[in-house]
Amino acid sequence: MKIVLMADNRKIELLVNLCIAYKTLLTKHQLISVYNTAKHIKATVDIEVSGLSVDYSSGIEQLAARAQFNEVDCVIYLKDGRDELNTYSRDLLNVCDQNNIPYATNLATAEILIRAIDSGDLDYREWLKESSSF
Repeated sequence: MKIVLMADNRKIELLVNLCIAYKTLLTKHQLISVYNTAKHIKATVDIEVSGLSVDYSSGIEQLAARAQFNEVDCVIYLKDGRDELNTYSRDLLNVCDQNNIPYATNLATAEILIRAIDSGDLDYREWLKESSSF
């Protein structure tokens, strides 16, 4: 599974702690993030995370484009409810809605999503990709 890991500035530490708690499960999958977040997770948690574009908005645009073509299986985006979503983040989540890509925007749903992946509840994403490649 390809899992996007993102967080607003005030939630980066929470995302890192989530990665520490679920390191064993997350290492079984391909993890993707924007460059600075990926660099921070790699340094702190010691797991492999592919970082996209140094520019935050360009990185999110790249993630949205991947989601548009079902190249992403789920998104964990811990957002700060006190801030408005920027256009790029809103576009990413809208693309997820349009393509039935599950996403979590808080810690509780992130944990549920990670556990669902581990138990095989999102295996249909693999079937979906296989059936659309014909």
